[in-house]
Amino acid sequence: MPKNLKITTLSVALLGLLLVAPANALDINESINIAAGSEASGASTVNGSVTVGNGATVTGNVETVNGSIRIEENAVIEDAETVNGSIKIASGVKAEDIDGVNGAIRIGENVTITGEVSVVNGMIAIGSGSKIGEDVSNVNGEIRLTGAEVGGNLSTVNGDVALNDGANLHGDLTIEKPGGFNWNKDDDNRKPRVTIGPGSKVGGNIIAEREVELYISDTAEVGGVSGVMSMDQAVRFSGKRP
Repeated sequence: MPKNLKITTLSVALLGLLLVAPANALDINESINIAAGSEASGASTVNGSVTVGNGATVTGNVETVNGSIRIEENAVIEDAETVNGSIKIASGVKAEDIDGVNGAIRIGENVTITGEVSVVNGMIAIGSGSKIGEDVSNVNGEIRLTGAEVGGNLSTVNGDVALNDGANLHGDLTIEKPGGFNWNKDDDNRKPRVTIGPGSKVGGNIIAEREVELYISDTAEVGGVSGVMSMDQAVRFSGKRP
């Protein structure tokens, strides 16, 4: 599914909670707290945050429209989705997809996400030992992998990208050309910064659909550089950072 269509579908689906959910299944204007070690079939609200406690199991989705989502250590959920709010995933969590529209996504250490991680406007940070089964993407905001593994592709439009501490991206890393609702008159004046740090790996290509500031460590591995740039235009560096 195209990224823009997917985000629109997410927004409509969450807002649709107002119309289809029974009154006793949806706390429209309240925050939800699922206690540590407990079990729940799902958690949905509109104007409120959602917290899933340590070691809790949620067999359904965790959803809100205007509010943050916090999943504490070693909890198990299906999807976490919000429109306006941040998502914070603590260490040891297991989940399927993590999706947002406006807000940062922070994923701790040793987290397993079997699907994808995506947001439109917000940074994405993924910690050491965490594994993302499919794609990681945003439009605006930094993407930072620190010792993490991504099984699919990574893409952004206007964000900086950093792979640190032996991060492993199996697919392509794409910096997309701004267009449509992504376009801003200042976009052409700023080059996103892409850093492939020591011991990190891009199994596919770095696809630059626009010019970027590209830094590749002497100990990093990259399948190739294509698009409007080539490997010859990358700045190679030694040490922890350029």
